[in-house]
Formats: sequence, C-alpha cells, structure tokens
Amino acid sequence: MTTWTPHSWRNLPIQQQPQYRDQQLLTQTEQQLHKYPPLVFAQETRDLFSQLGQVAEGNGFLLQGGDCAESFNDFNAPKIRDTFKVLMQMAVVLTFAGGLPVVKVARMAGQYAKPRSSDLETINGVSLPSYRGDIVNSFEFTAEAREPDPARLITAYHHSAATLNLLRAFAQGGLADLHQVARWNMGFVESNPLKERYMSVANRIQEALRFMEICGITAQNSPSIRETQLFTSHEALLLNYEEALTRRDTLTGKWYDCSAHMVWIGERTRQLDHAHIEFFRGIHNPVGVKVGPGMQEDDLIRLIDALNPDNTAGRLTLITRMGADKLADKLPALVRRVKQEGRKVVWSSDPMHGNTVKASNDYKTRDFEAILREIRNFFAVHKAEGTHAGGIHLEMTGEHVTECTGGAYGLSESDLSSRYFTQCDPRLNADQVLELAFLIADTLSAARK
Repeated sequence: MTTWTPHSWRNLPIQQQPQYRDQQLLTQTEQQLHKYPPLVFAQETRDLFSQLGQVAEGNGFLLQGGDCAESFNDFNAPKIRDTFKVLMQMAVVLTFAGGLPVVKVARMAGQYAKPRSSDLETINGVSLPSYRGDIVNSFEFTAEAREPDPARLITAYHHSAATLNLLRAFAQGGLADLHQVARWNMGFVESNPLKERYMSVANRIQEALRFMEICGITAQNSPSIRETQLFTSHEALLLNYEEALTRRDTLTGKWYDCSAHMVWIGERTRQLDHAHIEFFRGIHNPVGVKVGPGMQEDDLIRLIDALNPDNTAGRLTLITRMGADKLADKLPALVRRVKQEGRKVVWSSDPMHGNTVKASNDYKTRDFEAILREIRNFFAVHKAEGTHAGGIHLEMTGEHVTECTGGAYGLSESDLSSRYFTQCDPRLNADQVLELAFLIADTLSAARK
C-alpha cells in the first residue's frame, strides 16, 4: 500500500464523476469547503463505530434509511421531521421484537449525489448530461440545468448542516420520547387495513411502557426514554467534496471524513485499484460497501482486506443488494466464506435496488412483496449459516408518496402517478415502512431464538 493522504485518491482512476468545465472554480470551491467547520465530530463517529461493533458481534441491529436522493427544492422542516418520525417508529418496533439495541443511521444530511448507468440521458432525440443529484446539477431536462455546477457543493454543505441541526434537536428535544413514538405506532395500526396482524405487537409495547412507569421509569427521570442517538450517512460519491471535509482528529491524530458519521461505496465504484477504495481505506469512519449478485468470494475477501485490514468489528458493513429472486442462491457462499475467514463485518440487507422494475406505464417502481421477500430470505440465509443478520438499509420517506406498489393499501401501477415525487429511485412511503417493520418483527424475533 502507498502512503495514504486525503488526496492520494487523485492519483488513481475514478468512476461516476461529473465533468466540470470550470476547473479553476471547482478548485476554489474545494478550498472554500476545506475552511468550513466539520459537519460531524470525531467522537460522535467513534460512538457509531462502537455501536456497530456490537452489531457485528450479534448484539445489535442496524436500521439505515432515508431518501434515495435529497433535494434542494424539497428541503423543509416537515419533510425532515416526518422521515425522522418514521425512523423512530420503525426502530421501536424492531427493538421490541428483536430484544436488541437498534442503531439508527439516517440516509440524510448529505445524500445529494447519485451514480448513473449512463453519462447521457436522451429524450425525444436530445441528449444531455444525466442528472447526478442536486450536489452536481439540476433535474430539469435543459442544457443549462444539466451543466455540473461547483457552487452546488457549497449549497449541499449548508443544507446538510441545517438538516443535521434539526435532527439533533428532534433526537434530544423530546420528539423521540418512547411514549410518543408508541402512540404514533398505535395510531398507524388502528387505521391499517390489516390491523389485527400488528395489534399484538403494538399492545405489548404499550404494556411494557406502562409497566416501566409503574416501576418509576419515566421520561422525566430517565433520559433514555425521551432522547435517542441518530447518526447520518450517505454514499460518498464525490470525493472532492469528501476530501474537503476530511479532518485530522486532534485527540487521536486519525483522519475522519466529517461530512457524515458513516459513508459507503456503491456497487459501481468499488473497484479495488480505483479512487474510492483508496480514499476509504484511510478514513477512520465506519464504512459500508454495496454487494451485488455478481460479487465473487475471493473478490469480497480482497475488498474486506482493503477496507478493514485490522479486522476491527464495527469498521465495515456489507450491504447486500441482490434481488428477491437471486439472494437465496448468491448470498450463502459469501456469508460462509466470510465466516470461515473469521472476518468481523456487519451484514445488512438493501432490499430496494435489486427489485427495481419499470411498470407498464413507464414509472420505475418496486414491489412491496419482493422487498419483504428479499429481507426474509436474508434472515433465512444467516440463520442457516449460523451468522447474524445485522441490519436493513431502506430508501424511504415519511411522506405519503406512491412510488412502490403493494402493501396493505394495495397500491397498484395505476396509483403511481398520483404522488410520484422521487427524482431518482422509488421509495417506500410512511405506511409501507411501518408495515414492513411489523411484518419482519416476527422474523427478527425468531432469528434471536
């Protein structure tokens, strides 16, 4: 390995990067970002590292979720609040069902860049640069909007800072109070068409809280009842942005990417001899990497060696994204090999990306039943291999969008057009997310037995 620096990635090939016309402006923007305060702090990141270490050892569960791609135009407090609320609701159900601490990591406050399958998008014979997320260019299909703009890096930073500020206020200011979250869940259950399936879990949570109150454990005397820890994460796609926010910790002397507590590498940018692996190997954040159905056993071990050479629990999360029809065939050999090699990783399931299809009306969508099936297959594989199914990773929103079909309310392809707001991939809506939590509660409980 060559000596690592925050900019050593610049000497290697790199994928999925925009082509900026004004390189001088880009450099000036990077220098400006480098002078800004960090968005997160090293000790917070070490806290997450420690908690993920417990997940890797089988003593916790990772819940990671949020927008496919955050949007500058949809940046507002109600949207942030609603996604926070549904994450808390899901976490309470999973904590109760699994009997394990749930580590909550939001895909928020930085999820502004997206990889694309092609550099160009063609509509009616006109080809323009693909939309790569609001940190790069704009969604509107015009030459001006699609031009990569370095100034958007600064806008993304300020939006991320404001989002983080509000999330911290929600987490510490009472919105995460377990009694309140339990009431939200009860309201969801009572209005759901399949309420009988979920009522027992919701009732048991309420009973547990009442018992704690009788024993004198209340929100007034127990901060853990009314407060929570919520960490942030995003795909670290634009390495010039990530480098500009990388800082050396004054206490430990280690380098941290202070754009988020956790960052991950996508399926399209995890080449061992490329820039993203080089950047990731030098930062001391918990990191993730997406693992698709084409991953080979030897390649996975080499990837683990590159990103977690000291085999430290909590450092590396493997996020599987294989599809409901492929996971049961592809995942067991990988899990078995990692176990045989004694590698300490968190296994998490992304049931979204492998189940993306195009509906008959040309909307890109995902089927709720396929998402649920991939999660259940994920748990089944780990149970069979004697390993820990450590988490789930969802593209979701607290809004009542109509982007994924299925669920208790029976969303069909004809419903997609009514509230289809995503600028990239389809997300589960608030009802579908909570339904998923209740449906996998039994699966999570059984996995602990």
